[in-house]
Amino acid sequence: MLATLQATYTQTFSSAAQFLLDGGPSIWAIFALSVLGLTLALWKAWRLALAGAWSQRGISAALEELRNGNTKAALSVTGRLRSVRGRFLFDAIESRLALPEQDAKDETTRIAKRHLASAASGLRLLELVSTIAPLLGLLGTVLGMIAAFQALQESGSRADPAILAGGIWEALLTTAAGMAVAIPASFALTWFESVVDCLRRDLEDIATQVFVMQQGFAPVTQPRTDSTRLAAE
Repeated sequence: MLATLQATYTQTFSSAAQFLLDGGPSIWAIFALSVLGLTLALWKAWRLALAGAWSQRGISAALEELRNGNTKAALSVTGRLRSVRGRFLFDAIESRLALPEQDAKDETTRIAKRHLASAASGLRLLELVSTIAPLLGLLGTVLGMIAAFQALQESGSRADPAILAGGIWEALLTTAAGMAVAIPASFALTWFESVVDCLRRDLEDIATQVFVMQQGFAPVTQPRTDSTRLAAE
């Protein structure tokens, strides 16, 4: 059994090495992109899970406390949450309590943008992988076809169709490899973007609910211009 597994592993490794050698320089670049894309996808999924991008635990209970005018109870509930929605709701309530309404809205908007920027980090690089991989595959194919036709021309009247077919087969390897890398990278990118869009909608909904509610929020009248003027002085 062990010998069979070892033979299978050796054959698989040899086939992969031969595939990289047949593909030329382009296939090595595509291989590097595949490693980068896989690393980015795993890192991004781990970061989103760590931030609680899929968790809505405690949000409904906190908003219900706010509707009843119990801001302290709402802060107590959200203060125990570690998800991005929970932290945002906690910061939005604190801003509403400590600042005038317009300043609180500006501060809440700033916090929401910070959370969304953190959730979307790395997506541009993943998008680059999904875009560049098929282009590299096409480049490798074009270069391989050029080399195949040059070999056919040099053969002259002694040209063997098998030589041309072999060159074309090797050239098409890069196109297949580029598409094999681009398809899962595009799928992962679309999925992560949908997660960020869902998070954006939820943060907008939470902020709207916080600022629509009036119970439990005493009006704060300190003008922002005082702090601005003191800072300037």
